Amino acid sequence: MTYTLDGTSGPWEVVIGLEVHAQISSAAKLFSGAATEFGAEPNSQVSFIDAGFPGMLPVINRECVAQGVRTGLGLNAQINLWSRFDRKNYFYADLPQGYQISQYQFPVVGTGQIEIELADGSIKTIGITRLHLEQDAGKSLHDQHPTKSFIDLNRSGVALMEIVSEPDLRSPEEAGAYLTKLRQILRYLGTCDGNMEQGSLRADVNVSVRKKGEAFRTRCEIKNVNSIRFVMQAVEAEARRQIELWETGEEVIQETRLFDTQRGVTRSMRSKEDAHDYRYFPDPDLPPLVLEQSWVDELKASLPELPDDRRARYVAVFGLTPYDAHVLTLEKETAAFYEAVAAGRDPKTAANWLIGDFFAGLNRRGVGISGSPVSAADLGSLLDLITDGTLSGKLAKDVLEAMFETGKGPATLVEERGLKQITDTSAIEAVIDRIMADQASKVEEYRSGKDKLFGFFVGQTMKAMQGKGNPALVNEMLKQKLG
Repeated sequence: MTYTLDGTSGPWEVVIGLEVHAQISSAAKLFSGAATEFGAEPNSQVSFIDAGFPGMLPVINRECVAQGVRTGLGLNAQINLWSRFDRKNYFYADLPQGYQISQYQFPVVGTGQIEIELADGSIKTIGITRLHLEQDAGKSLHDQHPTKSFIDLNRSGVALMEIVSEPDLRSPEEAGAYLTKLRQILRYLGTCDGNMEQGSLRADVNVSVRKKGEAFRTRCEIKNVNSIRFVMQAVEAEARRQIELWETGEEVIQETRLFDTQRGVTRSMRSKEDAHDYRYFPDPDLPPLVLEQSWVDELKASLPELPDDRRARYVAVFGLTPYDAHVLTLEKETAAFYEAVAAGRDPKTAANWLIGDFFAGLNRRGVGISGSPVSAADLGSLLDLITDGTLSGKLAKDVLEAMFETGKGPATLVEERGLKQITDTSAIEAVIDRIMADQASKVEEYRSGKDKLFGFFVGQTMKAMQGKGNPALVNEMLKQKLG
């Protein structure tokens, strides 16, 4: 797929690279034992290390390193057995140490790749430059007082993975697909919860434009974009701004910008720093990080099934369509729910009910699958009642809706509401005889060649039986009687 933006001099190609900051799922911070729970009272999760007290020495969190390695393995990336932490020096009020401990030249994870699927069904491979570990800064609060800014250091020292892509993305759609896929992989691995609203996942978006065949032109970085939709909008807005500058003979200045979500434009924040501006040097308090290959192999062996593999299995083993497999594997929780429902049952039937009536019930109530009042076990039991003839498909839909409303199991509701399907042939025959007697003229019309009236008799029979008649038996007996 080719995506270009037009200027007065012809089409321009957009070049995009993403630097994604993903908060590591860990109970403690990268270099201290302070908690990382979201929403705690300001400055209630701060150790002396996080606050930058003199003489406090950082101690690496083994689990944070393991989570970084797991992520690298999930990205088909090179794991570097030797890496190093550096100090990235800059002043900011919410950075109490005056530097950030990060990895620069020697990251724990090297080159990798992600495959993304685009709207037209095509697959594109996006390169990963590196994944490095670093600590987060605190947070400045400017809206709590008319003349003062407050500092909350709860986030100070929280472990981050910075995942840097190659400049392989060429459209807002590709940027959105890449971020969606990366978030999905992180959530499957359990290494980041991917909650963009809470700041667990945010992106710095690098954008430049060029004429086809040209070398890269000057790029600008849009900082801290916290939704996939805004990333796509920011790419579009910044690309158009740069094209307008180049077209009018001006230069694009390398700088850091912010995306104004209300106005849909980017605004200048500061001139873009280069690596030498940060005066990187090895952190003297931390020795190099040396990993054993056997430990990396253990982590690799314990990885869960990732979304691409699971989707392929659903198509090959369960016989699902690629679309259904895609929908069911978007979220790890949805896939687990589906597999629980499908266990020992027809997987296609389970998929149809989940994607159809079950998802519709969740949407009407505005809840996700984790908040569903209907459990996977109860949905599976409902499908069993259809299979054994206790319920028709229509009755089962009514029972499912009642399950959403009451939280009760299907067997209980069938018993309480007298919804069991009627399979007694003599009872069905009696109803059909009565309808044929009441509709004698319609019977003659049918027998004279108006075959479309068959649906009328089915409807009348099911109505008389309050939807409880076994549809197959009703159809079979009507054909015998009318014929």
